[in-house]
Amino acid sequence: MAGLKSIIGLAFVLAIGFLFVILSCALYNNWWPLLVVATYVLAPLPNEIFGRCSEEHGSELWNDDDNSSSFTDAGRFITGILIVTGFCLPFVLAHAEVITVPAMIMSIIGGVLVYGTIIAYTHFFSREQDISV
Repeated sequence: MAGLKSIIGLAFVLAIGFLFVILSCALYNNWWPLLVVATYVLAPLPNEIFGRCSEEHGSELWNDDDNSSSFTDAGRFITGILIVTGFCLPFVLAHAEVITVPAMIMSIIGGVLVYGTIIAYTHFFSREQDISV
């Protein structure tokens, strides 16, 4: 059961993740790693949008094998692309010598913390757990 302690812990880890990304920009006087934050914001949107589309269309697009629809699969695919972009963008920027390697490392650590917080939040507060209890 997720309680107040887990919410406070997740908020703390999320704040530390964003702090790492902001420090990767501020300490090295280069604001390009801040583009990674756009992937944090955009990553959950395809799952939400395509999930609602699959609910609206009902059972006509359901696949009997794994109980998911093509809308849900498309949302997961686009979300996967955005998450991989969030991790790989600092590598590309460092390879192109736009940012330094320490800024890349800090940005990746921040991304791991932010995405880990999102995964932990969905694990602790998923609708399926609330329904089964």
